[in-house]
Amino acid sequence: MSKIIAVSNQKGGVGKTTTTINLAASLAMADQRVLVIDMDPQGNLTSGLGQKAGSEHTVYEALVGAAELPVLQTAVDHLHLVPADRHLAGAEVELVTMDAREQRLKRLIAPLRDRYDFILIDTPPSLGLLTLNALVAADTVLIPLHCEYFALEGLADLMATLSRIGQDLNPTLDVEGVVLTMYGDRTNLGAQVAREIRGFFESKVFDTVIPRNVRLAEAPSHGLPVLLYDPRSRGAEAYVSLAHELLTRNGAVPRRAAATKA
Repeated sequence: MSKIIAVSNQKGGVGKTTTTINLAASLAMADQRVLVIDMDPQGNLTSGLGQKAGSEHTVYEALVGAAELPVLQTAVDHLHLVPADRHLAGAEVELVTMDAREQRLKRLIAPLRDRYDFILIDTPPSLGLLTLNALVAADTVLIPLHCEYFALEGLADLMATLSRIGQDLNPTLDVEGVVLTMYGDRTNLGAQVAREIRGFFESKVFDTVIPRNVRLAEAPSHGLPVLLYDPRSRGAEAYVSLAHELLTRNGAVPRRAAATKA
């Protein structure tokens, strides 16, 4: 049985999409079967994996109609994508009047679940019906957290949101873990925030820290995960480490190590 992980944080600019793309690619390169679902109308996950907006059916048609989720192959073996584009913004309005509106993504994923080891859902930086659908469908939530002061301010709101969803819509929802992103080891603030987060979440915080890295920022413009764009970069190495840590926490043994190009 696969694990469904929503990559979520109500605060924008914390590395949700970057984490979804590169964690998924690292898992796939460790021979895990991985599906990523773009639930953000900006479609950055889709373009970051080399797909053009509007070139195929998207998650929007599946959510508001009777269509199945469209699954596309990516440049990475074992990694598939359910794309999105700007039309997904309309789903926030259209879903309001639909029956079981919070359950639609969960029902769409059900026929695909056994085909994958991991399903990662990239969410928008808000708590609308798109994010709600992702959290109801998920087994766990992976929280990317930018190492800055304002990230701490939004953390209480996020935990309150997860608690409400757990009580009303998804009682088995758990926190997969917290990933510290955009970490600058030259700043005292980054280290202080990291200490406070580890003190609050304790073992839920991954040991792997994602550094600030130019290659991570450049890779999406080429439609590639950083492992294909620059496998020797610090960003690529960090996400390979995160993937192995995630597999270890879940008791999964990689079928083969995530390889980087020579």
